[in-house]
Amino acid sequence: MRNDTDPEFATLHEFVKKARLNLNQNIWDYLIGGTETETTVARNRQALDSVAFRPRVLRNVSRIDPTGDFFGVKTRLPVLLAPVGSLESFDPAGGAAVAEAAARYGVPMFASSVTQPGLEQIAATGAGLKVFQLYVRGDAMFVDDHAQRAIDAGYDAFCITVDTAVYSRRERDLAKRFKKYWRAHEEVAMQFQSALDWDDIARFKAKHRIKLILKGIASTEDAERACELGVEGIYVSNHGGRQLDHGRGCLEMLPEIVAAVAGRAKVLVDGGFSRGTDVVKAMAMGAHAVGLGRLYVYGLAAAGVEGVVRVLELLEAEIVETLGLLGVTTIAELRPEHLRPAHPVTAPHVHSAFPLLNLRDSGY
Repeated sequence: MRNDTDPEFATLHEFVKKARLNLNQNIWDYLIGGTETETTVARNRQALDSVAFRPRVLRNVSRIDPTGDFFGVKTRLPVLLAPVGSLESFDPAGGAAVAEAAARYGVPMFASSVTQPGLEQIAATGAGLKVFQLYVRGDAMFVDDHAQRAIDAGYDAFCITVDTAVYSRRERDLAKRFKKYWRAHEEVAMQFQSALDWDDIARFKAKHRIKLILKGIASTEDAERACELGVEGIYVSNHGGRQLDHGRGCLEMLPEIVAAVAGRAKVLVDGGFSRGTDVVKAMAMGAHAVGLGRLYVYGLAAAGVEGVVRVLELLEAEIVETLGLLGVTTIAELRPEHLRPAHPVTAPHVHSAFPLLNLRDSGY
């Protein structure tokens, strides 16, 4: 796909445009939408846009290393590909395509329990870092079965999503009477997710020898409780604005949760991260890795495996540029001192990080 003199995709916004052309209206709205008023979607972007950089100059930045670390394993970038349901809606290969792209690029991939192909098939795709993410749709035996299968398949960690005790009202779908086929048999099983509590997490930690990540932490109190139980990964997330409406933006929550964790666990974060500058802001605030969701799915919908790889290439270029202009050469050199509060200059929305979507170019 790549041509250094005339690449098919030269900027990240081009993936958004191509994905829109390739997807039908129902799947597009599922991808970009949130719950009810979609306030939380906008606040994710507002939180990112409310931080400015404070650069240092006259530093030797002739060599820049943007690599990250995921539970002790070096990664090409400090990012992860977040769990997304129904990836097969965006490319027929679904989670296998994402796993292949992540392995090729050297970043972790989270495989959702509600995406295809299954747990084992995704694990067999490439030798990269993989985490299995579970929506609890059964009793303790159900959870134990998935944990053991993940261990047997070689997953590096296990993730339980904890912010879906009640499924949200996603009005883009409701208004069109769109029923997600992958949720056809989940309504009754949701009772198990609703009943999930801290005792279940303690039981999991006592029984299974695999790193546990809790996804959907949005308060210092819950971060503290997870650390007390020995949870290895605190995943700060508001489900991309798709669960609780009128929630806080994830970058706004991040510093206080990093402080509460105080090094006892790795802190991961997602929520509207769309540009290299976004990733750098989170890393300067103390995150260990940044989750990409919609961004890599645009690449998947636009051009499959190669599209995801190209998204990561462009993101790496943006990260390297940002590090250099801040006057640092590694992620580890980033500090909160590189950031200052600022007023956003555009109205926040799901695509406000891509101001050139209406640009006439390349026939889009």
